[in-house]
Amino acid sequence: MDVRIIEKTPSAYGYPLLLKNLLTHPLRYAPEQEIVYRSDHRYTYQQFSDRVSRLANLLADIGVKAGDTVAVMDWDSHRYLEFYFAVPMIGAILHTLNIRLSQEQLAYTINHAEDDLIVVNVDFLPLLSEIRDQFEKDKKIVVIAEGAAVPKSPLDALGEYEELLSERHPEYIFPDFDENAAATIFYTTGTTGLPKGVSFSHRQIVLHTYGFMSALCAYRSYASVDSGDVYMPLTPMFHVHAWGMPYLFTMLGAKQVYPGRYQPGALLRLIEAEGVTFSHCVPTILHMLLNDPAIDEVDLTGWKVLIGGSAMPRGLCEEALGRGINLFGAYGMSETCPLLTIANGKPYMLGGEAKKLIEVRCRAGMPVPHVDLEIIDRSGKPLPHDGKHTGEVVVRSPWLTQSYFKEPEKSESLWRDGWMHTGDVGYVDVDGYLHITDRMKDVIKTGGEWISSLELEDIISQHEAVSEAAVIGVFDEKWGERPMALAVLKPNFRNKVNEDDLKACFQEYVSKGVIPKYGVPNRVLIVDTIAKTSVGKLDKKRLRKQYS
Repeated sequence: MDVRIIEKTPSAYGYPLLLKNLLTHPLRYAPEQEIVYRSDHRYTYQQFSDRVSRLANLLADIGVKAGDTVAVMDWDSHRYLEFYFAVPMIGAILHTLNIRLSQEQLAYTINHAEDDLIVVNVDFLPLLSEIRDQFEKDKKIVVIAEGAAVPKSPLDALGEYEELLSERHPEYIFPDFDENAAATIFYTTGTTGLPKGVSFSHRQIVLHTYGFMSALCAYRSYASVDSGDVYMPLTPMFHVHAWGMPYLFTMLGAKQVYPGRYQPGALLRLIEAEGVTFSHCVPTILHMLLNDPAIDEVDLTGWKVLIGGSAMPRGLCEEALGRGINLFGAYGMSETCPLLTIANGKPYMLGGEAKKLIEVRCRAGMPVPHVDLEIIDRSGKPLPHDGKHTGEVVVRSPWLTQSYFKEPEKSESLWRDGWMHTGDVGYVDVDGYLHITDRMKDVIKTGGEWISSLELEDIISQHEAVSEAAVIGVFDEKWGERPMALAVLKPNFRNKVNEDDLKACFQEYVSKGVIPKYGVPNRVLIVDTIAKTSVGKLDKKRLRKQYS
């Protein structure tokens, strides 16, 4: 195909898509807007920018240079936001360390990423000290002491973060460089084997930021956002850049609130005190908040919450809406930066029946601008978007990771025939909404037929007694696999509802023709807790091992 390439005048400026350019507009538009950390600290965007420059000067003085890797272990804080910008803006790579990994996995990710500097909150200093002997090369250490003295430790720290920052100059000229330079790296939660490194460039993160802006800010729906919103993440900042949202809300110049450690009562009070209007989290975090005693002491009316990470159970959606929370779903993966789809309602739906809108809110959603998404069969052939044909979800977008770090074979498995293979199974309905029916590894095969664990979870979640649920496949000598349901009951239903009562709710859906008879779990167990991954998702790998 012959195309005409626009010639570039030698003196023209190429304007690389770098993270530093996301900071330009908020400093013009809202330099006095607040960024808040718990109830302990608040400052303006202008002061934030000054501290980003101080941090850049500190990194340079320590000896961090372009291409080096800086790891961070901290709670969700204004400091973390400073690292989001300063580290990539000097050409270094930010490694957001997952503080919930096992010691073995944490040491592996530090070595695999080749970290040069680790900035660690004092709360995690004992954990880091425990694994120091496993480091494959020397690490420079800076400690965040949260106003206290730096304790004695086997780690030889260069100093305390705030003290070191205060000694640096508040100006730094951030350079231009190739927009395809690596900006961040983090590690998947390792559902099988060791965690995999996922890296993103400046260009990818900037494009992802604009993708989120187009999806959340430009289309009329029940839950759009703008610069007047007050943002607080409820997704850890070590996980996929808190879904990229801090970059978006910084670019918008919106008020931002960072909660530190996740403590349900404190989170709820902070939402009310600071007037938070938008957050995002996995279903288990919202479930935790809705079941905290402090929930009855706060007014959450109008709080917009984007749910991702795993499917949103209808029961959870109904409970949240009953509290006045404006809830809606989204879909993505660590490897996709993560945004792929958002469950925005179409204009004709917005004045419609509330029950119908709940179905829309619980879907994965429509692909956002610049995301191509298809459903394919086992031979790789695209399937119709008719709400009936189910297959693997494959995607393309300019912000998808191009490979796993130092994992060429796994990278080839991720990318095939020009499409990223998500490992998720689903269908697209006639309105263009993606509905995820399961992970390929979580689908239950019983007697040669496939059953969706997510559909069964959605059914049991609607029972008035159920607080939380999971469905897994367990070995069956006759049928190969059979579904097993696990349920945590709400406190006021304990000792009032038994396993047969919960099993009966599945029979209701058999009579409606929603699920086949073989979809009814052989066993429904009432349990006190259900295992979660380090980012709050149902840990089905662990559950299968536990109940096999």
